[in-house]
Parts: sequence; structure tokens; C-alpha cells
Amino acid sequence: MTFLKNILSLLWKIYFGIYFLASAIIFYPIIFPFLFSEKGKKTSFKIFVTWSWVVRIMGFYPVKRLTNSKLPNEPFIIVANHTSYLDIFLLPSILPKQRFLYLGKSEILQYPLLKTYFKRLNIPVYRDNPMKSARSFIQARKEMKKGWSLMIFPEGEIPDTNLPQMIAFKNGAFQLAKSAKVPIVPITFMNNYELLGEPESFFSNARPGKSYVHIHPFISKKRVDELSKEELNTLCFKIVSAPLGNNVG
Repeated sequence: MTFLKNILSLLWKIYFGIYFLASAIIFYPIIFPFLFSEKGKKTSFKIFVTWSWVVRIMGFYPVKRLTNSKLPNEPFIIVANHTSYLDIFLLPSILPKQRFLYLGKSEILQYPLLKTYFKRLNIPVYRDNPMKSARSFIQARKEMKKGWSLMIFPEGEIPDTNLPQMIAFKNGAFQLAKSAKVPIVPITFMNNYELLGEPESFFSNARPGKSYVHIHPFISKKRVDELSKEELNTLCFKIVSAPLGNNVG
């Protein structure tokens, strides 16, 4: 039974890889011309939302919001657990009206099709270079002043074991929220790791299915100002991790 499951997972991963690559090739020339101006960046986000819908539809990944709380009417920082690349690909279609940028590790720049898009629209963080890392956070504050929200995975990586259990959050997202004086929206991805596991592992999980997500009540600017970055870290970790004790995947 396990052997059959592994074979089916591998076949699904091959299917996902083919249609994802094909969609990336199709959308790349559409998005590319819009990446070089502020007005164009707003349009490119709308195109990326469409791409996200394509990933959902072609991957048979409907999304169920188990909690769907009201969002702030101003720029905010999204913090979420990270269990799968689906977390990245599905979120624009989950929050299509809130234009946001990803603040993520610079390693994604090694993928040719994603390099230009990620570098022009999103904000890479060079974790091994403190000076470049500081510049990334300065850029993030500037983008929020222009009306963009930010998406940050405070774990900094997809944990290697014991998914969906989380590893400790880093403080960067919470320091940024305090310095920029913006609300925080915690999000929990419940079961994306079961729908699409590590792509480089042949027999990791891969199958169609419903993606469950909690969009928790946001933490207000006033509350962000009152708490230290460490207290915000602890609070957000508690909020995001709480539903994972009853995973519905």
C-alpha cells in the first residue's frame, strides 16, 4: 500500500511540475513588461493572482477558509507557518484584493524563471549578508509606505521534520511591524504539506485535495506598539500554531 501511494505521489508531482512550468512560461512574458514601474507592479500583482488561480484550478486545490477574519484597511504584515511551496502559490488567490509583496530568502533567485519576477516585485533577504539584509528591511518599509502589505514566513524555512509542527519564529517580522507601525495578520496553513511535499524528494506527499486555512483576527497597530518584538513573536506563534493540534488534513 505504501509503495502504491509513493508511486501515485510521484506521478502527481510530475504532473504538477509539468503544468506549473508550462504556466510559468506562459505567464512570464505577460508579467515581465509590468515589473519596471510602480504602476506596472500593481498590474503584475493582479496577473500573479490570476496565475495563483491557475495553480489552484489545474492542481485541483480548492481552498476552505476555516476562519476568515476581517483584514485591516491599511498596509499590514502577514505572518504564517510554512509547510509547502503551495503556501506561496495559493496565497495571492486567497487574498486577491490585498496587494502584497513576499519578503523571502534570496535562495529563490537561483531559479531562472522566478529570478526576475521575485527580485523586481518582491524583496529577497540575503541572510548571510547583514548589510544586504538591512537594506531589504529598509526597502520593505518604503514599500509599505507606498501601500503594499508584506508576507513573511517567520520560521525562515520549511521545517525538515514533524510537519505540521512549527519551529521557532525569528524576530525580524515583528521588529519590522513595530518600526513601520503596522498591524499583523496571522495565518495558519493547515495541510498544504500533505498536498505538495518537498519537490526534490521523489516520494514526498503529493496529491489533489482541499487546502484548509485560518485567517486569524489581526493584531492592531496599538497592540503592536504596546508589545515588545519578543512578546509579539510569542503571541503570533501561539495564534498560528493553535489550530494545528486539530489538523483537518
